[in-house]
Amino acid sequence: MTEPVLRMDSVRKTFGETVVLRDVDLDVAPHTVTALIGASGSGKSTLLRCANLLEEIDDGAIWLDGEEITDPRADADAVRRRIGIVFQAYNLFPHMTVLENVTLAPRRVHGASREEAEERARGLLERLGLAAKADEYPDRLSGGQQQRAAIVRALAVRPRLLLLDEITAALDPELVGEVLDVVRDLKGEGMTMVLATHEMSFAREVADQVCFLEGGVVLERGTPEDVFGDPRQERTRQFLRRIVEAGRL
Repeated sequence: MTEPVLRMDSVRKTFGETVVLRDVDLDVAPHTVTALIGASGSGKSTLLRCANLLEEIDDGAIWLDGEEITDPRADADAVRRRIGIVFQAYNLFPHMTVLENVTLAPRRVHGASREEAEERARGLLERLGLAAKADEYPDRLSGGQQQRAAIVRALAVRPRLLLLDEITAALDPELVGEVLDVVRDLKGEGMTMVLATHEMSFAREVADQVCFLEGGVVLERGTPEDVFGDPRQERTRQFLRRIVEAGRL
């Protein structure tokens, strides 16, 4: 049996008295896409931040390629070098060009030479349709272009796992498609991804595994056909009915 790239075992996370993740179990197999769905506040973003060690868990354990990364002796910086994460707010440095944004981590964190980092960056920018924007500053780009640049930045460090947190939430509707096309391409190339999304039709199309979160619990999981087509839990059915009524599935 193939070892999961990411494994969460009974992960619990609280903020004060509020339990945000409650005994979450999750396995993400290599070269698969896991979609996290659920209402706002259900714990999707916190799960991703815990997976990248941006939030410290209160109980349970997380493994990356069989290594327990929540072990106190684990090197969090070394772990983050193997995991790319893209947020909905882009988080590009405004005082740096697109090329400088993309090459910063490969040079400063991974020790790549300027020539090596720029060669890879320009290749990725070309693939994602941003070659002509390499020397532009982020505020000269559209929202869709900025989000694609943020994805390029995450890919530049050759991550083992890519986490995508509501990456279309801040985009105008006409820009959503160009960003989702990038994710489709990455899936085709075998990138292992976990994405939190409100784009239900897209999740149904690209995901190998869908997890429905409610109140910090993975209430239901399965293939897109199972979760969207024949959900077992009444709360899942209720959530999906509202999505259908809103014309989003």
